[in-house]
Amino acid sequence: MSTISKENNVWGGGAKPFDASYGKMMMWFFLLTDALTFSGFLGAYGFCRFKYSESWPLAEHVFTHFPGIKGDQPLLYVALMTFILIMSSVTMVLAVHHGKLMNKNKVAVWMFLTIIGGAIFLGSQAWEWMHFIHGTHDGSIQLADGSVAKVINSGEKIVGKTYDYEILRIGAEKYITEKDLILNLKENSKKIYGANMIVNEYGLPQFANFFFFITGFHGFHVFSGVILNIIIFINILFGTYERRGHYEMVEKVGLYWHFVDLVWVFVFTFFYLI
Repeated sequence: MSTISKENNVWGGGAKPFDASYGKMMMWFFLLTDALTFSGFLGAYGFCRFKYSESWPLAEHVFTHFPGIKGDQPLLYVALMTFILIMSSVTMVLAVHHGKLMNKNKVAVWMFLTIIGGAIFLGSQAWEWMHFIHGTHDGSIQLADGSVAKVINSGEKIVGKTYDYEILRIGAEKYITEKDLILNLKENSKKIYGANMIVNEYGLPQFANFFFFITGFHGFHVFSGVILNIIIFINILFGTYERRGHYEMVEKVGLYWHFVDLVWVFVFTFFYLI
């Protein structure tokens, strides 16, 4: 009888699973569905990259810019962005910790630093997008068949000008000889700079499409997180959570922020490193 009585109490609606509040549970449900969405995007990216593995651009050859430093710095700026975002996750942990201790001033300080870290990441991502869209000074040559060739230095004479080309790709899967390339250049070709949803200086347009979609979708999450953090920060300054007697809202927005950071680690690994 005692066992049946306990079960009735559990299913009566008064119990908290894992001692978590309703708000925390709903946040976990949202993060679970969001994780499945990002998994689908990264899975589609992996499938497309595997299909065009021979001609897929390497991120280390594309993202080589760093503010104030001349020359190629492969993935250095992306690594700095990643470090800043991870550090903002650390500051969020400290904000949650001091919230449990009901230390209003320290919660405000660490939440403010979290906002600064998120804003720097967004600004860095905008800078990276700008360089990706504008492209390099040299650009690339798109042939009549849609393939892309990159000018690297002087060498072969073509139509009165001296060029030397590194042959990157033709269509999706096969390479062409330099002789075929020169013939294509004479017949029909055009110079392209940067990347958009149609052409891509660095290679296949699909690479640019996935870059804009995945990093843009993640950037939207970071932007939303920064807005949420600002709202929470204002409430902290006005003593809203002091009057409530707890800082659970900081914990809930902290769960979202940690999720955003974790997703970027996967994006950084699969899109930039592998």
